[in-house]
Amino acid sequence: MAKTQVSFVCQECGYDSPQWLGKCPECGTWNSFKEFRENKAIAKLSKQATSSFLTPTDTKPKTLQEITFQETNRIQTGFDELDTVLGGGIVPGSVTLLAGDPGIGKSTLLLQLCLLIAASGKKVLYVSGEESVEQIKLRASRIKNALENQNLFLISLSDTDAIVSIIEQEKPSLVIIDSIQTMESKALDGMSGSVGQVRFAATTFIKAAKSLGIPIILVGHVTKEGMVAGPMVLSHMVDTVLFLEGEKFTKTRILRSLKNRFGPVDEVGVFLMDATGMQEVKNPEQLFLTQRESQVPGSVLVVIMEGTRPFLIEIQALVVYSKLAMPRRVANGVDHKRVELLLAVLQKQCRLQLDSYDVFVNVAGGLKVSDPAVDLGICLAVYSSLKNKALQDVVGIAEVGLLGELREVGGLDKRMREAKKLGLKTVLTSKSHKTLNQALLQLGFSSSQQEKSWQQQDERHFKVEKEE
Repeated sequence: MAKTQVSFVCQECGYDSPQWLGKCPECGTWNSFKEFRENKAIAKLSKQATSSFLTPTDTKPKTLQEITFQETNRIQTGFDELDTVLGGGIVPGSVTLLAGDPGIGKSTLLLQLCLLIAASGKKVLYVSGEESVEQIKLRASRIKNALENQNLFLISLSDTDAIVSIIEQEKPSLVIIDSIQTMESKALDGMSGSVGQVRFAATTFIKAAKSLGIPIILVGHVTKEGMVAGPMVLSHMVDTVLFLEGEKFTKTRILRSLKNRFGPVDEVGVFLMDATGMQEVKNPEQLFLTQRESQVPGSVLVVIMEGTRPFLIEIQALVVYSKLAMPRRVANGVDHKRVELLLAVLQKQCRLQLDSYDVFVNVAGGLKVSDPAVDLGICLAVYSSLKNKALQDVVGIAEVGLLGELREVGGLDKRMREAKKLGLKTVLTSKSHKTLNQALLQLGFSSSQQEKSWQQQDERHFKVEKEE
């Protein structure tokens, strides 16, 4: 009877242990060990079956002078946004992991990618472990001229060893595996999606891609925390990790690069999801702006940087009187703790009476922003709503410190050019104003009004202290 080896693997870092441990000694995560069993006899046969092309032919170490390097031509995807994120296209022999929330459009994007590459005369293999070929054809029928393509081959299969054999026989220019969590092999006893199956399938596909020079794109699921499902070692094994994000109820999709051995990791691609599939956005300058026919208080424009590209977004704020003992602070699209910090700066340094008002801050368009350059925009939007004064095409680009000073942010010149290109002349930055008070004075908050506000606030605090 064949022996079965039992081991426990940490899902966070991939640490292997012969017994279950409550805390991983490698990464320190609690309750992250999962059991998986490997049949030694079947695993040995599986390795022998694929050893003809997975075994390296030259194992002799070489010096840097002995290694010959040749620049390889990347495969153009047909999506300029995707090529930018990848660093110029798909590198032959590379392995890319594409992750994202369910229903976000991963399979649709890859299907369109396959059709564009196949239309150029290259052979593409699409392997689906989740859908049948009829379901894929139904989705492809929504794409223009998709059914006329003769170079795209579809197969519904979840056997890792059989897929590798098909790749060796067909030798396509690109392979899509949808998804890595559905792959399973007879060499392991676990079900598909387990730690052992995912790690074995990833290792097998990576060896096939490197030895045959065929790029492979793996689709990965995500957990409820937004991390790639399966062992963390999966992200370390592949060459590139892409993440497709966006709200389900909005059309905007943003493709980010979390890891890239062949290009930058700070570039993003912007797409729009519609009935015909993914459409790349060539000019995303006004994508996240709402239609503002009339000027209303509480709206300020901000230029953020996504990679090397500037985006113009709109920060909205609503300040209303509250009867609650602890007024509400609600933030959508920005860190709520950052909003509370900025409100404290406004109250202390600018003497704005916000302790009896509910404050709501929102990023228009459903975009999530972590750029510190939005600090000034949030403060100006809150001030605009509190004073019920509309700010006519005002752009704020600066980080706000605890002392009320304005700090310079990266790429300021590029941000200012983007704002002026759209005809926005009032741009407040750390170069034009040193403190937040100076910026508010320019917008009509006169010094006499400010002194009066300070005096009223001091009198109210003195009255409260006296009553206590």
